[in-house]
Amino acid sequence: MNIFNVISLLGGLAMFLYGMKMMSNGLKENSSGALKMVMERVTGSLFKAFLTGLLVTAVIQSSTATIVITAGLVAAGVIECGKSVGVIIGANVGTTVTGQIIRLLDLNASSTSWLQLFKPSTLAPVALIIGVCMFMFSGSKRRTRADGIIIGFGILFTGLLGMTEAVGSLSGSGFFEAALASLGKSPVIGYLSGAAIAFALQSSSAAIGILQAFSVSGQLSFKAIYAVLVGIYLGDCVTTAIVCSIGAKAGAKRVGLINIMFNLSKTALVLIGVTLIHRFGLLDAMWDKPIFSGGIANTNTVFNLGCALLLLPVNGVYVRLSSKLVKETSSANVKYEEKLSELNKAFFSTPALALSSCYDVLADMFGLARRNIEKAIGLLNGYDETVAAEIEECETAVDHMTDRVSQYLMSLSPHAGTNEQIRTVNQYYKVVSEFERLSDHAVNISETAETCYRHGSTFSAAALAELNVLKELTFRNLEYARLAFEKRDMAAAMHIEPLEEVADDLISAMRDNHLSRLRDGKCDFFADTCFTNLLSDMERVSDICSNIGLATVMRVEHSLEGTEHDYISVLHQGRNEAFNDEYRSAHNEFFGKFAACADAAGQ
Repeated sequence: MNIFNVISLLGGLAMFLYGMKMMSNGLKENSSGALKMVMERVTGSLFKAFLTGLLVTAVIQSSTATIVITAGLVAAGVIECGKSVGVIIGANVGTTVTGQIIRLLDLNASSTSWLQLFKPSTLAPVALIIGVCMFMFSGSKRRTRADGIIIGFGILFTGLLGMTEAVGSLSGSGFFEAALASLGKSPVIGYLSGAAIAFALQSSSAAIGILQAFSVSGQLSFKAIYAVLVGIYLGDCVTTAIVCSIGAKAGAKRVGLINIMFNLSKTALVLIGVTLIHRFGLLDAMWDKPIFSGGIANTNTVFNLGCALLLLPVNGVYVRLSSKLVKETSSANVKYEEKLSELNKAFFSTPALALSSCYDVLADMFGLARRNIEKAIGLLNGYDETVAAEIEECETAVDHMTDRVSQYLMSLSPHAGTNEQIRTVNQYYKVVSEFERLSDHAVNISETAETCYRHGSTFSAAALAELNVLKELTFRNLEYARLAFEKRDMAAAMHIEPLEEVADDLISAMRDNHLSRLRDGKCDFFADTCFTNLLSDMERVSDICSNIGLATVMRVEHSLEGTEHDYISVLHQGRNEAFNDEYRSAHNEFFGKFAACADAAGQ
């Protein structure tokens, strides 16, 4: 053994860990939105929850990520705590897939065999060639995400090959032999070693992969690795529990605790089971025999699958114990607190999930603010104190949601790693204040309606008819704003600005007509103030729609980012024919309706 062998070993280990992290991150980022939707539908049987956890973990190669998603959904009330047990147990089984992939190290194929393609020495360079070509020559965003997965896969196996080669060089040293022999002599040392490695690496798959790499020395046996494996289970679940508990509600903490309890139960079952089976002599054939990568992968799979089948029926015990150990904490009596609980800091390790949670809350905020505007405008035709109270209640909720989302985005911002994530954070920063302002204007309109009601003032028939035209235009623009934000619909976003210009023209004409009615005595003086305030609020609503649409355009059209002022100037100066055509069409439509109101009123 010399220092260069050790450097080679550590270098291979570094590449292996980096490749695994890169591949796992790519898989999580590429599929997190779809996987979150799949997880949200875990409402069937416990067995279906188990299969969901298994399949999701097999896809994203991270049981921690699966359990963290589950914790967030339990905290939000989307998944029952009882169903989460199935997902947790399934995730523990799903994580064994990585070991089965790494067992390709054992593949023995001749140079002429088609199996040669699946040997790590072939897969690694092929994956790197494909991934690097995609990175260098493809402009597609989807491929840009896929290239990270493929390159990570190639780096993982390159590091694995480097480790195995270094282990082969070190296997003849007395120190190396003594270190591996100590695992077989003392299960306690093996158990503690496995727990420490998994806790340090924050990944059971990585820890087991390292064990598989060391198995090429031929000095590992079943008696040396079984205690290491169960130690790895414990070390990994402690890390997961810590992540689930960061800034989390009781439901999320219970998920982390259930994972610990399950893995402690699994540890006990394996240790007791192996001890008893060995005493009956059923393990003699393999107890002291060398075990290699495939044997470690199979042992890991058998341990996890066997314990899952034995412990899944007692899931209720875990739920009851977690409920007793983690009490529900009192929180502010806010109607939408459950939705806000999705803003879990545990998702920061996977920013796409955190942004997905933000999106859900923001979509609810916009829905509340939009309904508030509709209710408030409805009060102009007949004031109702109950509806006014609902508007105030929703405004309080929107204010609370604004504070929480803003704080969450501020904390999330440093974790946004890709350009797309940064653009999304920027868009959400912009629209969260717009949604809050939209709700504010709903309260203003409601107060205007109340003022008119209290003083017995009413708008003239002509004013109400004109308001109906403006209301139709405003509701159309609000719908386009909804589509622009929720669907990232560029066509809808492009409709907003022409309508905003028409709204400004319409409001200007309404002010002129209103002054004319005042001079003719057709409107009372007190109603004048209410009508003027109302038009100001409606104009601001139109401006907010414009800002929401603009934020969407800036997020989708990367080339326009940072040029908002110039972009709007080009449109308003009539230098965009598509904008001009739509403006003329909308102007003719709504001013035609506006003129019909004037004719009906005799103006």
